[in-house]
Amino acid sequence: MLKILKNKKSAIKNRMNNFQMIVLGFALVITIGTLILMTPLASRVHEWTPASDAMFTAVSAVCVTGLVVRDTAQAWSMFGQIVVITLIQIGGLGVITTSAFFALLAGKKIGLEQRTVMQEAISAPEVGGIVRLTRFILIITFTIEGIGALIMFPVYSRDYGIKTGIWMSIFHSISAFCNAGFDIMGTHTGKFTSLTSYAANPVIVLTIAALIICGGIGFLTWADIKKHNIHIKRYRMQSKVIISTTFFLILIPTLLFYFFENKNMPGSTRLLSSIFQAVTPRTAGFNTTDYGSMSSSGKAITTLLMLIGGAPGSTAGGMKVTTFAVILGTARSIYQRKNHVIFFKREIHGDVVRNAIGVMFMYAFLFFSSGLIISVIENIPVGNCFFEVASALGTVGLTTGITPHLSQASRDILMLLMFIGRVGGLTLIFGTLHRKVCTFERRPHEGITVG
Repeated sequence: MLKILKNKKSAIKNRMNNFQMIVLGFALVITIGTLILMTPLASRVHEWTPASDAMFTAVSAVCVTGLVVRDTAQAWSMFGQIVVITLIQIGGLGVITTSAFFALLAGKKIGLEQRTVMQEAISAPEVGGIVRLTRFILIITFTIEGIGALIMFPVYSRDYGIKTGIWMSIFHSISAFCNAGFDIMGTHTGKFTSLTSYAANPVIVLTIAALIICGGIGFLTWADIKKHNIHIKRYRMQSKVIISTTFFLILIPTLLFYFFENKNMPGSTRLLSSIFQAVTPRTAGFNTTDYGSMSSSGKAITTLLMLIGGAPGSTAGGMKVTTFAVILGTARSIYQRKNHVIFFKREIHGDVVRNAIGVMFMYAFLFFSSGLIISVIENIPVGNCFFEVASALGTVGLTTGITPHLSQASRDILMLLMFIGRVGGLTLIFGTLHRKVCTFERRPHEGITVG
C-alpha cells in the first residue's frame, strides 16, 4: 500500500513543472493559514472568524501585501498575530526557500530536482551553488530583521513597555523586511492607523524605510554586496540595474512629494514623510500619512510606484524594477535608432525584452480591467479603485480606506491580484500553460506600420 501511494506521489510530481510546484506551494500555505485564522484561538474575542475574512488575511499575509479587512491588532489574538507574522515570513522568503530551510535544519540532502525548483523560486541564474545561496538568504534575512528590531525596540519599549515593545519591534521588523506592511498599532493608536503616530520619529520611519529597501533589492543583489563589498563595478549587470533604478525611483518621488504634496508639514517631518512615501510603495504598505486625503497627482505617482514594485528574487512584488528598466531601455534604443538594448556596456537578450513587454502588458491589462470592474460593482470613483487594485497587484497594502467596505466579489478580485502579484505573472502563465513550443518555426515576413 505504501509503495502504491509513493508511486502515485511520484507520478503527480513528475506531471508538475517547477512553476506549478511554486504556485501550488503558495496556495497550500494560504489554505492552512485560512483554516488556522478561522479558529477562536486566533481571534481576539475568541470567536469563529468568517472564512472570507480569514482567507483575505491569509492571502494578504502570504502574498506580503498588507491589505486587510480587519485591523490586525484589534482582530487577532497574540496567537493570531503570530500566525499572521509566520505567514508573512514564509511569503517573504518564499514557500520553496522556507521548505529548504527546514530540510537543511533536519540535515536532509537536497536533490537535483529540489535544487531546480529552488532556482526558479528565487530567480537564481544557475543551479550550481543554490543550496549555499539559500543558506545565505536565510542568514541575511534573520540578521537584517534582528538588527531592525533592535533599533526600534528602545522607542516601542519607551512608549508601550518592554513586553509590548519587544513584540512590536519583532513584528514590524519582519513585516517591513518582507515588504508586507502589516502593523499592530491598532489597539494603541486606532483602527487602520498604521505608523501615522510616528510620522515625525526618525528612528521608526528611517528604520522601516531601510528594512523595506533591504528586502526589496533582492537576495542576488545582497550576494553581490557580500562578495564584492562596495566595488559596484564588479557586480552583475542585474544588480547594477536594480541599485541604480531603485535609487532614482526613490530620489525623484521624494522630491515630488516634498515640493508638491507635503507643503503643510514642518520641515523635518515633511522630509521624513516624503522619503517614506517614496519608499513604502515599493512594495511595503506602511503609511505615515492618510492616503485618502492625498491629491490626485500624489495618488497617481504612488500608483505607478506600486505597479513597478521591487527587484526579482526579493520579498517585494510588482512587475519589478528590472522590467521597468528594460522597458525604458527599449524605448531609449528605439529613439536612438539602435538595434539593441544596452545596460552598463552589456547587451540585453531579445527574450528578456519580450518577457518585459509581456509582463508590462499583463500588469496593465489586470490593472485597468480590475479597476473598472470594481468601480462598476461598488459604484465608487474609478481613481480610488485603480489605487486599490495597484496596491493588490503590486502586493503593497496601501489603501485609500475602501478595502474593508468592499463586497465579496471585489475582495475576490483583490485576492486573485495579490496572488498573481506575489507568485509572479510569468510563473503563473508558465505554470498553467505549460506546453512545448517550437521556437524555430518561422513564417514569411510582411511589414506593418506602427507609431
